[in-house]
Amino acid sequence: MVTFNRRTFTTLVAAGAVAASLPGQVQAKGQTQVGNPLGPIRNVRTDLLSIAYHDAGPADGPVILLGHGWPYSPQAFVEVVPRLVRRGYRVLTPYLRGHGGTRFLSSDTLRSGQQAALGSDVIDFLDALDIPRAIFAGYDWGGRAFCVAAALWPDRCAGLVSVNSYLVQNLDPVVAKMPVAPSIEAAQWYFDYFTTERGKTGLALNTKELARVVWTKNSPTWDFTEGDLDRAAELFDNPDYVDVVVHVYRHRRLTEAGDPRYDALEARLRKLPVITVPAVTLDGIDDGNFPANDGTASAKFFAGPRVHHQVPGAGHNLPQERPRAFFNAILEVTRLPRR
Repeated sequence: MVTFNRRTFTTLVAAGAVAASLPGQVQAKGQTQVGNPLGPIRNVRTDLLSIAYHDAGPADGPVILLGHGWPYSPQAFVEVVPRLVRRGYRVLTPYLRGHGGTRFLSSDTLRSGQQAALGSDVIDFLDALDIPRAIFAGYDWGGRAFCVAAALWPDRCAGLVSVNSYLVQNLDPVVAKMPVAPSIEAAQWYFDYFTTERGKTGLALNTKELARVVWTKNSPTWDFTEGDLDRAAELFDNPDYVDVVVHVYRHRRLTEAGDPRYDALEARLRKLPVITVPAVTLDGIDDGNFPANDGTASAKFFAGPRVHHQVPGAGHNLPQERPRAFFNAILEVTRLPRR
């Protein structure tokens, strides 16, 4: 186990200007993105979605995908992206389905948030931009999407950075329905809250305040500002937000079926496939959702080179709370050998 030293970040580095559009990309209407550290917002279509994403760095640079969590936003990476751009990387930060400017193309598509859907979105996104391979780096939902994609499509992943290690859900009916330690059950209260209609209504009526509670409990030492929360809450103003969020947890708790189009992938994920690509995994020591550990318990799920770190002063939203540690992990995974 290796730990990073504590760092204090006081300066927001502004970087990135509007780049020339690439094939299949359009600039989002009404967006003024010059000077945004994350890069301009663009949109690209897959078979199911119009995915909004930030695009920063040289168009011909090695590609890094950053994946945000819930109830968070790409703002988690505002201090990570400029560092990567200065290293010559092209950094793409897509908005999750149900968030921000990402939209379903058809009203008939199930607003699924299941893990196979999130992982498939990663590959569909790469296909739409004609990107053969990228480094994946994310946390929470974004980390889960990347773990799924790395496990099922290893040829598309040049390396993985995942907060909380192996995030493919074990949906075996016996395992998924078994309670865990009471302290963890309490921390993951919203997993079960959203399986109820009361929870769905509560999410719709109290979107921002519910996020505040999750942020506070998941990152008890993070001194976030009201502005931080406001910027993330802007993403929740999406017609599919409530349905997608609720489905994530209902599918996870086996109270609602998934989209049949992902049945074959879910069957493969039920076997908990190992991740063979180089990986760096991180735990925030102050994470109120997933207790930090030394990585031993999840080692069996990583068949390639893998390094695990505990990060002092970080909770669940690790990239925003300790951006240098997250940036260092990305650089580290590029140096690991690929078997």
